[in-house]
Amino acid sequence: MTPVPPGYSMPAEWSPQEAVWLSWPVADPRHWGGAKQELMWGKFAEIAAAITRFETVRINAPAADHRRIAEACNRARAVPERVELFDHPHNDVWCRDHGPIFVRNAADGSLAVTDWEFNAWGGKFPPWDLDNTIPARTAAALGLPRFDGGMILEGGAIEVNGAGHLLTTEAVLLNPNRNPSLDRTAIEQKLRDGLGVREILWLRQGIEGDDTDGHIDDLARFTDERTVLACVDRDRGSSNHAVLAENLATLKNFHGPGGRPFEVVEIPLPAACEVPGWRLPVLPASYVNFLIVNGGVLVPTFRQSRNDDRALGLIREMFPGREVAGIDCLDLVEEGGTLHCISQQQPAVLL
Repeated sequence: MTPVPPGYSMPAEWSPQEAVWLSWPVADPRHWGGAKQELMWGKFAEIAAAITRFETVRINAPAADHRRIAEACNRARAVPERVELFDHPHNDVWCRDHGPIFVRNAADGSLAVTDWEFNAWGGKFPPWDLDNTIPARTAAALGLPRFDGGMILEGGAIEVNGAGHLLTTEAVLLNPNRNPSLDRTAIEQKLRDGLGVREILWLRQGIEGDDTDGHIDDLARFTDERTVLACVDRDRGSSNHAVLAENLATLKNFHGPGGRPFEVVEIPLPAACEVPGWRLPVLPASYVNFLIVNGGVLVPTFRQSRNDDRALGLIREMFPGREVAGIDCLDLVEEGGTLHCISQQQPAVLL
């Protein structure tokens, strides 16, 4: 059975939440190894503490690390009773992609977990065996029903408005490194059956430096049922300029609830973030990789005061009534993502 017949669908991120999940950095030289490991523990503790100002943070980590993680969160001034640790070993930090995608029942407000296969963005970064167990472990820990998604899918590849529309990219979901035996029609049906959406809206590709092949959460995000915040690059010499201009034109042709076009609001990318000698010549830095929490929005910043302030001001306009807070993510984006990429929201049960 799929989640749809019993009445489940994926809520929009601004829907009330019970918690946000993180997968804590593991002791692996692939990820901020050596001297940077302590730096990233501090950064994750800072992010966890920021989340606890609004709601509970739930952390996947081996039990042997729990004491040190709790101490790091305490040093970052997290609200102690809002930090929950789970003995869930994993391979990497990108909880948005390997974590559970929660769905909620329209009739009784209850939750279930959808469990999609994960292959580390087309087999790029082995191993991923432990990552692929996280949705099942989460469902068991929370006592929730679990539905198999039936294909490879990362949470960062999809964006929903809670009104039946889902944004994604051809560069990811139609990439033969994910589901080579499924065509567009079959993939669309899996998304409808697994997430309770009706309309699948396709952009073509993503920004430079994105290991994921082009996740939507670096490109365009819904801010309400009818509004999309879309990245642009006004530097005509940038490799992202034409790609994002094409995406923008495509978004303006989409129709949302009631058959009316979406309101599309432009937000410029930060200036190119580059680390000489690093494996990514240009980092996939994007202001739309924000995380919506109860009463707030956490926004990545990149030590570009003018650009950061402009982005924070625009996002405040898009989310009136929510506290918008910037978090420095320049070190984090070296590994390919920021706040949305490392997190996965758990919706609240609505009684």
